[in-house]
Amino acid sequence: MRKVAFVLALAILATSLVAAQEIRVGGVGPVTGEAATFGISTKNGIMLAAEEWNARGGLFNNRRVRIIFEDDKGDPAEGATVYTKLIQQDNVVAIIGTVMSKVTLAGAPIAQANGIPMISPTSTNERVTLVGDYIYRACFIDPFQGTVGANFAFNELKARNAATLFDIGNDYTKGLAENFRAQFLKLGGKVVAFEGHPAGATDFKAQLTKILANKPDVLYVPNYYNDVGLIAKQARELGFNGPMVGGDGWDSPDLVKIGGKAVENGFFTNHYAAADPRPIVQEFVKKYKAKFGAEPDALATLAYDAAYIMFDAIRRAGSTRGSAIRDALKTTNLDVVSGKVTFDSNRNPIKSAVIIEMKNGQQVYRSTVNP
Repeated sequence: MRKVAFVLALAILATSLVAAQEIRVGGVGPVTGEAATFGISTKNGIMLAAEEWNARGGLFNNRRVRIIFEDDKGDPAEGATVYTKLIQQDNVVAIIGTVMSKVTLAGAPIAQANGIPMISPTSTNERVTLVGDYIYRACFIDPFQGTVGANFAFNELKARNAATLFDIGNDYTKGLAENFRAQFLKLGGKVVAFEGHPAGATDFKAQLTKILANKPDVLYVPNYYNDVGLIAKQARELGFNGPMVGGDGWDSPDLVKIGGKAVENGFFTNHYAAADPRPIVQEFVKKYKAKFGAEPDALATLAYDAAYIMFDAIRRAGSTRGSAIRDALKTTNLDVVSGKVTFDSNRNPIKSAVIIEMKNGQQVYRSTVNP
């Protein structure tokens, strides 16, 4: 019995030593719910980055990173709950997350109040980082993305009359629609319809009928892929054959599954393109495919980049203190898959965007737009 007790005590001691050496970092994303493919991609990207850092010795002093990943279900209330759990129960030193702006805006104040640095891979609403000095992001913001979409529609597609349809219950879609409208008007175009729909809607024909009566040249739909697929099908059924433009919320393999041929002649702004010939991109695509059996979308890429940015800051800080990690994040100057990243005074990255075209059921790289 004494021998068994001694062995058990050694095992407990060994486990405690490992736990003391690991650095706990939270991950948050919607692996279930309306944006589940986004959350799964996000989790994959974070886990791949953590695996690579651990393989080369951890973050600092041979301390390995342990990711504790939570599902926010795409719901702000659930997001607030898992942020609180990660900080108060799991004792994470930083958080990588979350995806949807409406959920990030629920979680960020909790991280800020507790002095826990966080970086959202993909929340583009400009209010996110204004929550406080512990809040960063790895993606460009809605004003830039909406502006790029408007410039593309006006200059490349030669559209002069635009209409928008967006989810009125989502900060992300509203922000993109508003910024698209502002820039399109500034360029000299007309926004002939600016229509919202309630969250969770599946029948958009009433709004589309009203929109199409105004004869738009282009339809701007800055929604997530599940809504976009349905909107595209219904718009085509009602006789709209013109181009549709949107944001990075289109970036999911399920877009074509839902929308089929209706998403042809569709274009969206995005953070990276798998066809980018830069070696860092092609190496990442190869590694991701080998591990997960699929080509990485922008969600996976930005999550991978966000993890690298956070891990690099922890390494340079040489500390798990929130304030030290926060200060290291400020001085980030790093080449990641989606481009070279530095941060402005509001903790937003200065980086490029790409235009993706939906063609023959595939995403095709169209062009790169610099800030």
